[in-house]
Amino acid sequence: MNRNEIIELPGLADVHVHFREPGFSYKETIRTGSEAALAGGYTAVCTMPNLKPAPDSPEHLAPQLEAIERDAVIRVIPYATITRQRLGKELVDYEALAPYVAGFSDDGSGVQDEEVMRAAMKGIAPTGKILAAHCEVESLLRKGYIHDGEYAARHGHRGICSESEWREIERNIRLAAETGCRLHICHISTAESVALIRDARKAGIEVTCETGPHYLTFCDEDLKEEGRFKMNPPIRSRRDRDALIEGIVDGTIECIATDHAPHSAEEKSKGLEKSAMGVVGLETALAAVYTTLVKPGIISMEKLVDIMSLNPRRIFGIEGDPGRVKVDFSQSYVVDPATFKSMGKATPYEGMEIYGKILETRIHD
Repeated sequence: MNRNEIIELPGLADVHVHFREPGFSYKETIRTGSEAALAGGYTAVCTMPNLKPAPDSPEHLAPQLEAIERDAVIRVIPYATITRQRLGKELVDYEALAPYVAGFSDDGSGVQDEEVMRAAMKGIAPTGKILAAHCEVESLLRKGYIHDGEYAARHGHRGICSESEWREIERNIRLAAETGCRLHICHISTAESVALIRDARKAGIEVTCETGPHYLTFCDEDLKEEGRFKMNPPIRSRRDRDALIEGIVDGTIECIATDHAPHSAEEKSKGLEKSAMGVVGLETALAAVYTTLVKPGIISMEKLVDIMSLNPRRIFGIEGDPGRVKVDFSQSYVVDPATFKSMGKATPYEGMEIYGKILETRIHD
């Protein structure tokens, strides 16, 4: 690719964002979240169900659908929950919700009880929808809040072990093989997770996964004592980062998803230990992935289009015109959260120079 050229790509799709409405509109709204997505080159996103009310019934989903119809400037497709109120206990009516949602997720918490998850997969499988699993064994968290690695040890922080993620992935893959449910693993961050999913796919199990741009750019050696470096799962070791990149290269990881998770400035101002979990990413993702993976020659521009536009649409059945995004990849800029359309400003990319200036996003080609 001639890096002096302006390139047009299909509009991006993100299958894991948090727009916070209804219930937490002081963090983000459908309007501001979708405007941020548009500014970042996205023409379709799927919104997670960490809301109030949680979208665990058609009645509780309705306020979000109304806000989307009223305020969204791009295509916004919500998730419904796997369990009532995302508590991991009582199943929802999957058949009633399926026509209106991208899939089912209890994102923010893993379903801890194996029998509940088995029953959920059996209930979701006939709908053809995806179960998008946040994988986290709560008994292994031990009040951790960053990766259980060198940085945590040196600075006296409580760490989140890698096993808390991959152990539940291992269980969920086994249950998906048993039930025939389409399984998508959210925001993977560990080398073991990549290996488990790679082996499952080779065995013919229908499992897909995503990782976020920040897990590909940073490792725990890059952490600072600031809330903008705190998210769940955490930024992990150099070994984990390298394994995730290899998973992108060999096709194990088919999607980049930002896990765009805005919080108020106050909630993110309390350092690594006490800040809320979550960072924003919609307005930096394309340039971040280009700078981290394409510019150094690790992946091609065609692969970037696959993982940020085509694959998410194919896997989640997002049909229709993807629109176009026009980008000048020869232009770099320094990330300044003050310019974000999102109400959330916390990003580990703050102050970094990244390449890929978005010139225009068109909803329709």
